[in-house]
Amino acid sequence: MQLSDKKVTLSLSDGGQAVELPVYSGTVGPDVIDIRKLYGGTGMFTYDPGFMATASTESAITYIDGDKGELLYRGYPIEQLAQQRNFLDVCYLLLNGDLPDAEQLTEFDALVTNHTMVHEQMYAFMQGFRRDAHPMAVLTGLVGALSAFYHDSTDIANAKDRRTSAIRIIAKMPTLVAMAYKYSLGQPNIYPRNELSYTGNFLRMMFATPTEDYHVNEVVERALDRIFILHADHEQNASTSTVRLCGSSGTSPFAAIAAGIACLWGPAHGGANEAALQMLEQLQAQGGVEKVGAFMEQVKDKTSGVRLMGFGHRVYKNYDPRARLMQETCKEVLQALGLENDPLFKLAMELERIALEDDYFVERKLYPNVDFYSGIVQRAIGIPTSMFTAIFALARTVGWIAQWDEMLTDPNYKIGRPRQLYVGAQRRDVPAER
Repeated sequence: MQLSDKKVTLSLSDGGQAVELPVYSGTVGPDVIDIRKLYGGTGMFTYDPGFMATASTESAITYIDGDKGELLYRGYPIEQLAQQRNFLDVCYLLLNGDLPDAEQLTEFDALVTNHTMVHEQMYAFMQGFRRDAHPMAVLTGLVGALSAFYHDSTDIANAKDRRTSAIRIIAKMPTLVAMAYKYSLGQPNIYPRNELSYTGNFLRMMFATPTEDYHVNEVVERALDRIFILHADHEQNASTSTVRLCGSSGTSPFAAIAAGIACLWGPAHGGANEAALQMLEQLQAQGGVEKVGAFMEQVKDKTSGVRLMGFGHRVYKNYDPRARLMQETCKEVLQALGLENDPLFKLAMELERIALEDDYFVERKLYPNVDFYSGIVQRAIGIPTSMFTAIFALARTVGWIAQWDEMLTDPNYKIGRPRQLYVGAQRRDVPAER
């Protein structure tokens, strides 16, 4: 963050003293007005519901240009990372700031692989959940419980402890997600295998059984690995902000990540790909491609109550770069699995075609987002919709833990404490008698 030559002067219409506010510049993106002294100088706060125009921190991890449709991890375009690197490369990048060389990646891969097992008592702990519990409810509990099983590395002031916790949570998330899935099916857990890749190991833990092993399809493995990369981090979104806010109190990293998982569970955040797939399935049941035109007309009618899921984004006002990559991945997976004529994919393509040509959607910049195609890919792989958000959490964990670590090393780090515009009753006395 660099102090700009520009300054902002706030003049009050009631004749109060003007306040001069400094302006800071980042490496790219808009400048920011430093309002930290605003309250002291004016006795007033800013009001910004949903944090639409507020930078709560400085960060060197992820940059988004919504107008351009650009996403950078540590300066690297997401398109290049997704096409040329694997998920552990990206994990190393987000944690350390640079891509690993061959030796560093080998060392990092071995470190993560050797932490994939979980404490055996975790399996007993899981028995306390109902079999029909939502996987995200189970996962929130399991991750929060890691603090009780791995409390030897939770000194957040110790850089070595923070590093150990980061490796542990990244390594164990695939195991925990697979545990939640197997538990919901009533199937025995499958232990990790060190000779497999990070993503291949997860697929095997999900789909193998004691009676029949799972042979990893390379196309499927690469597709899921790409999903992990595309979801690894996304700036200061709701769940990342939750992890930072929770972590700012000095709590355990596992507790902070559990809070992020709970936030991600919301349908407006991590559940969007599930909602998009459900929309496609409902449309297919109503008549498929032939009904797309009528459906899109209903979407344009605000009184119909029909919503177009998987289109538009809070930040992107252009084509989500992750969506384009996900569409390519979708084609590769369906072809590899002999599902080229998948009706839901045809529906998705037709919806996208209309949205990109119809003035109503173009003017509102309602382009497909990453959730639109990722649900089709996961469905083709065999992952049920109830697990979609858990897969998202698995991928986002590295972003959360990198953001958490960055926050703790920030010299401006303070416990988060937003203020409010109070609109309740003024001071009043309790009546002496009833």
